[in-house]
Amino acid sequence: MITIICIGKLKEEYLIKMCDDYKTRINKYHKLDIIELKDSNIEEEGNLISKQIKKYDYVIGLDIKGKSIDSIQFKDKILNQFNQGKSSICFIIGGSDGILEKVKKEFDELISFSDLTFPHGLFRAILLEQIYRSMKIINNEKYHK
Repeated sequence: MITIICIGKLKEEYLIKMCDDYKTRINKYHKLDIIELKDSNIEEEGNLISKQIKKYDYVIGLDIKGKSIDSIQFKDKILNQFNQGKSSICFIIGGSDGILEKVKKEFDELISFSDLTFPHGLFRAILLEQIYRSMKIINNEKYHK
């Protein structure tokens, strides 16, 4: 199971369609679930995130201060967890104020896709695309160049 825990709901129709499309594509390879939590203050968001994390999850926080990785390294992270018997990976996308520091301590690691700041919905679509890209690479299917 791959789970994405994120703060807030998508509002823009084009982002909803894009994310739904990638979710459908990913589910052909691996079960994916997206949990949308209430957008509020950073303390409350942190508590909501903590309640969703399961003990057996391998938790990856997505944070601009995380380790910068490329698509192949991202694929390797997913594949390594599956190869080590961790069937559940959880990605965390925080709210507009980021992720509470005490909650970050619950994560197995922090990664960054870029030094740029993205709107929440667009970043969710980027994460889904990278998960899909990883599935295609893992299965030796043409997509990644």
